[in-house]
Amino acid sequence: MTEPAWTVAEPRKLTFEDPVTALSVRIVNGTVNVVGIEEGPARLEVSALDGPPLTVTHEDGTLTVTYEDLPWKGFLKWLDPQGPQRSAVVSLAVPAGCSVALGVIGAGAVVSRIAGRTDVRGVTGDITLVGLSGAVRADTVAGGVEAQALTGDLRFHSVSGDLTVVDGSGSSVRADSVSGDMVVDVDPAGKPTDIALTAVSGEVAVRLPYPADATVEANTATGSLSNAFEDLRVTGQWGAKRITGTLGTGSGRLRATTLSGSIALLRRPPAGDDDLYDADAPADKKVL
Repeated sequence: MTEPAWTVAEPRKLTFEDPVTALSVRIVNGTVNVVGIEEGPARLEVSALDGPPLTVTHEDGTLTVTYEDLPWKGFLKWLDPQGPQRSAVVSLAVPAGCSVALGVIGAGAVVSRIAGRTDVRGVTGDITLVGLSGAVRADTVAGGVEAQALTGDLRFHSVSGDLTVVDGSGSSVRADSVSGDMVVDVDPAGKPTDIALTAVSGEVAVRLPYPADATVEANTATGSLSNAFEDLRVTGQWGAKRITGTLGTGSGRLRATTLSGSIALLRRPPAGDDDLYDADAPADKKVL
């Protein structure tokens, strides 16, 4: 049986009555928006398209939107400088429980309200992830990733892209970058914190709830340190510096390492405290 397939060479809308359990999208330039829905069939809208047509297939529950010459394997190394210029603006509404594999080169991407696994690969476009409850993996070359209200585990890898995590309640964040900065704001809602961040020259800032439960070890070879927790110890004045100690029961874990970047450990105010910043605190004890 031939799989359902469409060649999209101009703006078009498609509706898929058969179930969609997995989504795979790969585009160059433009924008991709993916949103999870609780009811109704999956829908695709291509609102702008320049260059080669997109190929859309729906087989065995997997909906794929891509170019014929753009494979998923080796995606981050794909280059076609002699090929035609291309751009697409693509929006998809898919069942919230499906898995999402998204690849963008020079394109921006937004993924929201997905409960299945999300795997995002990007080269230079920025990626926004909102309200995802499944596990997330994001790999970029130079594109930044902003994640808001994630409740699943997050894995991030980049060369120079920045990572920003806001209101994260997942228990695990693992991230590494060469020169990208990392800002991680988490409140795991009673679950043990498991954070491991590694950078070469990028700066790292982590904000934990107060009180927090974690064993902490933060190291920088030549950068500066800032610590807002009285229970932690800062050692080293020249060269390598460390922040170590235990917060609360120590049931969670925080590890942060940079070579030349700075590290800041910040804390959320106690519940019900509206003072987000204590300007009178000492320089190494300021609260954000």
